[in-house]
Amino acid sequence: MLTQTCVDVLQIGKYTLNNNLIVAPMAGVTDRPFRELCMRYGAGMAVSEMMSSNPKLWKTSKSQNRMVHEGESGIRSVQIAGADPKLMAEAAQHCVETGAQIIDINMGCPAKKVNKKLAGSALLQRPDLIEEILLAVVNAVDVPVTLKTRTGWDPDNRNCVQVAKMAEQCGIQALALHGRTRACMYKGDAEYDNIKAVKEAISIPVIANGDIDSPEKARFVLDYTGADALMIGRPAQGRPWIFQEIQHYLETGELMPPLPIEEVKATLLGHVHALHLFYGEFLGPRIARKHVGWYLKEHEQANEFRRSFNAIEDASQQLHQLESYFDHVAS
Repeated sequence: MLTQTCVDVLQIGKYTLNNNLIVAPMAGVTDRPFRELCMRYGAGMAVSEMMSSNPKLWKTSKSQNRMVHEGESGIRSVQIAGADPKLMAEAAQHCVETGAQIIDINMGCPAKKVNKKLAGSALLQRPDLIEEILLAVVNAVDVPVTLKTRTGWDPDNRNCVQVAKMAEQCGIQALALHGRTRACMYKGDAEYDNIKAVKEAISIPVIANGDIDSPEKARFVLDYTGADALMIGRPAQGRPWIFQEIQHYLETGELMPPLPIEEVKATLLGHVHALHLFYGEFLGPRIARKHVGWYLKEHEQANEFRRSFNAIEDASQQLHQLESYFDHVAS
């Protein structure tokens, strides 16, 4: 059995998390059904997918879905993205009015459609503008404001320590750092040395993000970087129980047995049904396809099934086909 390292439970402002495992905000993924599922499987907090600071987009169906927080379990952290300090401040206020308890600022998204508007990780090229945005948002709301960012714009321009110090001075109450530059996208290995350097440079909580795909990796990253918490994104796609697996390992030093196939079936069917209810009979089945693909990506026998499943447009038929698939796998 491994020797346990004592880690204080993360506190952001007046909010204390149940544990130090956080669901990363992912556009098109961390909607309410996914957040609720990850929380059920032991995540300490789930950050919602980013919302544009452009008020013209707030009335779209996509934005409306992202603003549904009433009655949601756990601490409600909402991420905003943009490059105009005034609009970012107004977006933060709007999110608080619609239920946000924590505002998270996106300076980590590497997507071209976001970066071309100077938002997301593109802001790492403009430290002056970063400071304006941080101050504007912090001063606009009376809830904690956090920041998610990357190690820099590219390997020749890593400025995460500078940005982290600035964030602390501006009143940011926790910083999540993805251990890659914008140029690296999601390629190569996460830069844990840079996360460690940031942790040593500031006193606000630092949340490590990047390649945390197993309980053993979670333990390593916490020990190596000294981070206060872990943020998990892509490894939770199709595996929301990873939070339960990691927490169990951190507490006991022992690995949990694989999730029984019956529980995988029940979880997936429940998730797909929740997506149908949340998005409706037309959009729900279409969004469910990618989630089903993630759940079944390691099932060798699922390749042909996934192709046929992706052609299904009817919600009830999707559930029926999934039932049949798991009945066949279990037989």
